[in-house]
Amino acid sequence: MSARLDHQQVLDTIRSCLPADHQSAALHEPLFLGNEWKYVKDCIDTGWVSTAGEYVGRFEKMLAEYTGAKYAVAAVNGTAALHICLLVAGVRAGDEVLIPSLTFIATANAVNYCGAIPHFADSEERTLGLDPAALAVYLRDIAELRDGVCINRKTGRVIRAVMPMHTFGHPVDMDPLVDLCEEIHLALVEDAAESVGSYYKGRHTGLQGVIAGLSFNGNKTVTTGGGGAIITNDEKLARRAKHLTTTARTPRGYEFVHDEVGFNYRLPNLNAALGVAQLEELPAFVARKRRLTARYAAAFRGVSGARMFTEAPFAKSNYWLNVLLLDESDVRARNALLDFLNANGIGARPVWNLMHELPLYADCPRMNLPVATNLAARIVNIPSSVFLSD
Repeated sequence: MSARLDHQQVLDTIRSCLPADHQSAALHEPLFLGNEWKYVKDCIDTGWVSTAGEYVGRFEKMLAEYTGAKYAVAAVNGTAALHICLLVAGVRAGDEVLIPSLTFIATANAVNYCGAIPHFADSEERTLGLDPAALAVYLRDIAELRDGVCINRKTGRVIRAVMPMHTFGHPVDMDPLVDLCEEIHLALVEDAAESVGSYYKGRHTGLQGVIAGLSFNGNKTVTTGGGGAIITNDEKLARRAKHLTTTARTPRGYEFVHDEVGFNYRLPNLNAALGVAQLEELPAFVARKRRLTARYAAAFRGVSGARMFTEAPFAKSNYWLNVLLLDESDVRARNALLDFLNANGIGARPVWNLMHELPLYADCPRMNLPVATNLAARIVNIPSSVFLSD
């Protein structure tokens, strides 16, 4: 970032896009304006507050209908959903899973929960997500097929899957990634935690791969408080995902029979009730968030040294978190801007630390990561709450 970026001008530009009564604004807050209290109160009044209850099924049905998925399985959070996605996609201990280094730690942790090894890939500036073209070039250099299995020649381990993450709601360019996975026999699992309400070429994110994990954390576009979900068009994978998330208990009357190691990952009815009310508002929420981004984008055209990041031509983003992309890659200058904005009541933050730079993942395999490294020093998230579009 050069000296041309005027901190006061950035602050004034952000405030010019916000409602008059929100000149100070958090990064992202939930909005409850529908049936949230009615449905949650119903759970309390009837006593159905745990994992049994009608709202869990309603939430799954509504989510499937909204996304166009054939099956949806509610989970206790997005990380748990990703863990199950990887397991049912065939990832096992000792495998490698290709993920972007520029991602939230849940992506890497879900791989780790399987006993597998994250293998870090670069991103592209057009989407902020995994770069299929760069990954294809890299894999042709380090990987080979042996008896239909993709092997990392450098480590000798199986590369079992690729898990792109749709960063801040912006869809990855999925078609070339689908082709690459078919070519070298990799399972394509989508981390769609941030992209509920986002579309790739007219199709909701999470449906290009074999299975996907979603998140409904308190700061997401719609929330269940803490919660997640799995979506897929594969009936077998959906059945197994539901089985694993309910402690792998087999139906046998009142007996407690479990046929494998499962997980207590089922979403409580209380959270699902909140989610049902939020899903009723989701189309309007996405429309409002897109209006806010359009306002930001127009306002920042007159600001030197930074621009608003906007969706690729093939994408329709939910704009979960708005991205101000600085012209120059300079961590110290980025942090100075962050300090200034936060000191003046504007919730702003950098992107997450790159995964390969964290001590716990520093020894994992990785390709060269020039774009991810560049982006990490340029991204500034600015206020993105639904109600700020008013």
